[in-house]
Amino acid sequence: MKNIKLIEVPSEIGAGTRGASLGVDAIKIAALDFMSNFFIHFPSEKVPTENKLLFEPIESPFAKRIGGVTTMYERVSKSIQESLKSGFFPVVLSGDHSIAGATIAGIKMAKPESKLGVIWIDAHADLHTPYTTPSGNLHGMPLSVSIADDNIECQVHEVEENTAKQWNNLKNIGNICPKVLPEDIVFISLRDFEKEEKFLIEKYGMKVFTTSEVRRKGPENIVRSVVRYLSDCTDIYVSFDVDCLDAGITKGTGTPVENGLREREAEDLVSKFMQMRKVCCFEITEVNPTLDRENLMAEIAFNILQRSVNILLMN
Repeated sequence: MKNIKLIEVPSEIGAGTRGASLGVDAIKIAALDFMSNFFIHFPSEKVPTENKLLFEPIESPFAKRIGGVTTMYERVSKSIQESLKSGFFPVVLSGDHSIAGATIAGIKMAKPESKLGVIWIDAHADLHTPYTTPSGNLHGMPLSVSIADDNIECQVHEVEENTAKQWNNLKNIGNICPKVLPEDIVFISLRDFEKEEKFLIEKYGMKVFTTSEVRRKGPENIVRSVVRYLSDCTDIYVSFDVDCLDAGITKGTGTPVENGLREREAEDLVSKFMQMRKVCCFEITEVNPTLDRENLMAEIAFNILQRSVNILLMN
């Protein structure tokens, strides 16, 4: 049985659409609506945010609010590191997906010798860099931070010196760089990415399972393939961005995309991943209740969270 610790990070400075900072509370409200006492069962920690920066002018157009994101990386990675060292299994509830880079850093800081695998269940590849980004939003960059590839081959922006320096600091948090090897990342339901990201996926031969593949083979077979593919890894982190779900189900996320997973498929996938002994951390991110009717996305996220944690408790 795993000792669960909930780590709440209601930060949204890495996102382009406002409202993801309310996602953690929306999930808690969903729990109350289901009359669940889930949130009083586990120790929890709320990491302070830098959301006040949302009211200030943007200094780095190709890495928006990177100073604040760096502060968040330092706080979150420390929190993850300490949780793992204290024997906890961190379940991270984050506002926007930029935090995943900090979660990965914290795992590596706690387990510097580990060969870390990443299961990225997301419509997007999040492999942009300040040199390639179409938006400047750092929630599109956590995996490039983690693999420490600037993708200069596809450079479209001249990045000013200060931004480049801060970006390098972000990659080097914990004094471990890179944190993850590109070949140890598995994408699931990836379907919305730019040619610059496609270049990196092809350059490293990164593993991608499409939505139709999940549907055709079934979650159990996909999980089996992932287990085989990541068999060399000693530890595995699962990151679940709710926009992996089909945009037809709910609009409650900043960047909804058609042709995504159905709720049941996502729930089955995540709960089967949670049975893997090597999984050491799980994150749910990008719930945005301001874009939603009836708090539907948060309810779906809560169902996935609750089922996953129940499985962790049985393992």
